[in-house]
Amino acid sequence: MALKGINAYRKGNLKQDLSQADPHKITLMLMQGALDRMAYAKGSMERKEYEAKSEHVSRATAIIQNLRDTLDLSINEEVTDNLFALYDYMVARLIDANVQNDLKIMDEVISLMLPIKTAWAQIPEDAKAQAYETMRQKRQAV
Repeated sequence: MALKGINAYRKGNLKQDLSQADPHKITLMLMQGALDRMAYAKGSMERKEYEAKSEHVSRATAIIQNLRDTLDLSINEEVTDNLFALYDYMVARLIDANVQNDLKIMDEVISLMLPIKTAWAQIPEDAKAQAYETMRQKRQAV
């Protein structure tokens, strides 16, 4: 019963964080969410909790697909095309990890996501502000 209360509290905090977050922070939260789900899936694999493993892999996959599908492919096409392909690869490898119950594959996907998240977190404030202004101007032009 206490666990339900803790989970409700976490969900409330998450909703509050999202309502106050800029797009950069939301992306960072999604990346962390994917990493968290992969870590939970690994633990479930180790404990042979296959239903929980599948749920966590499914959620991590959905998050990565969302990250992939929200890329703006018109900006810096080489980078976004490579990132799109990398996210596709991660999704395929997560499916492999799920089917094969393979911790090494899960570690591989985690090792691919971590540097992306780290780099995303290190984007300077002025670069974020410039990107948001460019995005705002594009929306107004439409």
